[in-house]
Amino acid sequence: MTSDAGRAEAHRQIEAVWRLESARIIAGVARIVGDVGLAEELAQDALVIALEKWPRSGVPDPPGAWLTATAKHRAVDLVRRRATYERKLRELGHDIETREPDAAADLDAALDDHIGDDLLRLIFTTCHPVLAEDARVALTLRLLGGLTTGEIARAFLVAEPTVAQRIVRAKRALAGHGVRIEMPAPRELPGRLSSVLGVIYLIFNEGYAATAGTGWARPELCEEALRLGRILAALLPGEPEVHGLAALMEIQASRIRARTGPAGEPVPLARQDRRRWDRLLIRRGLAALDRAEEIGDAVGPYTLQAAIAACHARAASWADTDWERIVLLYEVLAHVRPSPVVELNRAVAVGMARGPAAGLAIADRCAAAPELRGYAQLPAVRGDLLARLGRYDEARAEFERAASLTRNDHERTLFLTHATACAQGAYPQEAHAAPEPP
Repeated sequence: MTSDAGRAEAHRQIEAVWRLESARIIAGVARIVGDVGLAEELAQDALVIALEKWPRSGVPDPPGAWLTATAKHRAVDLVRRRATYERKLRELGHDIETREPDAAADLDAALDDHIGDDLLRLIFTTCHPVLAEDARVALTLRLLGGLTTGEIARAFLVAEPTVAQRIVRAKRALAGHGVRIEMPAPRELPGRLSSVLGVIYLIFNEGYAATAGTGWARPELCEEALRLGRILAALLPGEPEVHGLAALMEIQASRIRARTGPAGEPVPLARQDRRRWDRLLIRRGLAALDRAEEIGDAVGPYTLQAAIAACHARAASWADTDWERIVLLYEVLAHVRPSPVVELNRAVAVGMARGPAAGLAIADRCAAAPELRGYAQLPAVRGDLLARLGRYDEARAEFERAASLTRNDHERTLFLTHATACAQGAYPQEAHAAPEPP
């Protein structure tokens, strides 16, 4: 008989495997059943079976393959119950005959030659034009990123019930419109690309700085976003923003090892040991940035953010950073894609380039933006700038507010540490508790 401790350990392992593998499982099943909502249900069925069996029989090796096989077996059984293989073959033959010949040939070439990848097919499906943009992003984060509705809500800066409703409606819309789990024809790709890039970057950001929980980062999500970004860059070599996004993610991912201390605590950019930055990722990112700038007629938002990240990557230290160039890049970014978060990051850069008072003036204006209500980084930025001005009582209150808003345990501890330092009048000027630009 399995002990309580053994069952608990098995459940922990199952949860860890599910977090890592759920997107791949759902993507593989979706290709079989042609319905993302049903695919998620079948994948969850496999999880339930694992929760029942593994505590008794032990965790199989590799566990992800076991979950995938179980879910796919259930999917195949379902397909067999719904229709015979002959009928499905007849339907497939009819589809090929009625599809425009050039589109069919182009699509076959794209799938066979470049991207026989279930995850990529799924991400283009969940970003289908029949869905509103916010629903596309929410559904993709749920199915491919494995994020909870709460985590997605934090990424969106909206209420959790709103995200839950978007996901439910998105699944129904895809099923109602009969959307296939497939890549679009090449001529349709440009119109679908912007949404896909946004989704990939949101997945990366959730991995780079987890919005909730005990971990400061979730590197597996960064790796998944990087993988998808690299596939897109290979598929669309003439699209500058694809390379811009790849550059941005590669450069930011280079810092991951230096962003945490021995106990998993966050290390601000100003105090990171740059010797721990991954030079291979930096080289890849700078090469992708060069490619984006070479082929782009107009610089897009991802390329601009990558250029900002490159300023940090090229600097030997925090003090050597070209903050004036970063300010100029943020000004262009604010024109190309204005948002309160961009303005808040611009406040950080201005505070470094032109002094904390100038940065605080921008941050104070950001406080009026309704999108930033409940956003922990706003009081964190204000706290840092106020502390650097010697206004410690105000700074302490801001850091305490930031600690009350964040749902990440390590980040909360960091903010409270800064609040204590302000209360003692000993805030370290090199702390720079503001979020990492870009």
